[in-house]
Amino acid sequence: MQKEKRPRREGKRSNHTRHQGTNQPRVEASGPRRHKSRSGKEKPPSMPPLLASTSSTSPLLLASRLRGGGGCGCGGAPLLHRTRRGFLAPSTTTTQTTRTSFAAMSWLGKLGLGGLGGSPRASAASAALAQGPDEDRPAAGNEFAQFGAGCFWGVELAFQRVPGVTRTEVGYSQGNLHDPTYEDVCTGATYHNEVVRVHYDVSACKFDDLLDVFWARHDPTTPNRQGNDVGTQYRSGIYYYTPEQEKAARESLEKQQKLLNRTIVTEILPAKRFYRAEEYHQQYLAKGGRFGFRQSAEKGCNDPIRCYG
Repeated sequence: MQKEKRPRREGKRSNHTRHQGTNQPRVEASGPRRHKSRSGKEKPPSMPPLLASTSSTSPLLLASRLRGGGGCGCGGAPLLHRTRRGFLAPSTTTTQTTRTSFAAMSWLGKLGLGGLGGSPRASAASAALAQGPDEDRPAAGNEFAQFGAGCFWGVELAFQRVPGVTRTEVGYSQGNLHDPTYEDVCTGATYHNEVVRVHYDVSACKFDDLLDVFWARHDPTTPNRQGNDVGTQYRSGIYYYTPEQEKAARESLEKQQKLLNRTIVTEILPAKRFYRAEEYHQQYLAKGGRFGFRQSAEKGCNDPIRCYG
């Protein structure tokens, strides 16, 4: 009589297998498998790649963030590595795993976070210089003002168009590293902000006029972010040179807060040493930007600003 076939069991297989010709179970060894080469020798087990800690203060992670993309492009498209000595094409081997370079470890040493060279004493001296007051002086009849409102390309063009503004410069301020480069600032470890230093004729332009442009240009409720640009270098900030500027800034913030249903995160601080950015960034959009299409910097111009250029 033909035996009835039992239905096959579905489910998780046991980790125990049987040796051929015996009822003794064989237990699979735990841990990484070892493989033999053609010569019969065992190869060392392969290990998973080491990933950096997600802590924002990890020097290893900070070193891995040196990159050319996602910086002052208002959107994270790949950019060239910009240094004071020239341009380097972005590496095609960059990944999210930690690839600590000598260059990265060098500037980490400057900050006293380990790396190559540098010392805590040198780091303290560098921070003291960076945190000092802006020692530059405006032309007669002019005053300075500093603003951080995201990528400084578009912010500068907005201020260039203001009647009474005689000059604009983009640069880095409020950080802890003396004489930083664009690449340094993009790591986020130096805590610099991308700022525009505005020179304005006090007889033709009021500080309140500049504040109106500042609030209209960005979202002051997003900490360390403007659109697709994320990082401490994109934080909202007003940096004053005089008590009158501070008073006007704080009163202006109170008025803006009443108009919004989210908390404004704009910092209002004394202006500190201004480090002029590389010439490549100066009047970037007025000179043609990334695609070579010049945007008008004429006084009173209301054309939409394309931050990519």
